[in-house]
Amino acid sequence: MTPTPPGVIAGWALVGLVLGWALHPVSDRLGRVPPLVTWGQPLALVLLAVILGYVAWATWRTVHVRRERLLPHQAVNRLVLARASALVAALVAGGYLGYGLSWVRAETDNGRMWPSLAAAAAAVLGVSAALLLERACRIRNTSNNP
Repeated sequence: MTPTPPGVIAGWALVGLVLGWALHPVSDRLGRVPPLVTWGQPLALVLLAVILGYVAWATWRTVHVRRERLLPHQAVNRLVLARASALVAALVAGGYLGYGLSWVRAETDNGRMWPSLAAAAAAVLGVSAALLLERACRIRNTSNNP
């Protein structure tokens, strides 16, 4: 399985950016209150990044330091977790960034801008941890075939 291409991650982040930015004006036009962002969202995303980082570290130690093999289903599970987490975290990072930026020129943001930007930064940590997990699952090619 090839590593997740940076262009794919950037594409998901761009989709999230557009959707997040559009949420504020669309809510205003529909006469709805835009969603409230509290400090709980960035903290939850930091927790996700810490968990992914720990799994990446444990996998790296198992595969590359102790030279042990993962069971096939464990390796596949971790690769799927890494890929899915990287893509979803990129979408979430873009969404929170877009939503936070949509409040920059607003008269009042009612406390939405800074937690949104913090959540975007925390989601970027999640993307990084997911990519580290994906890298930790890679093994060297030991075949002698050219």
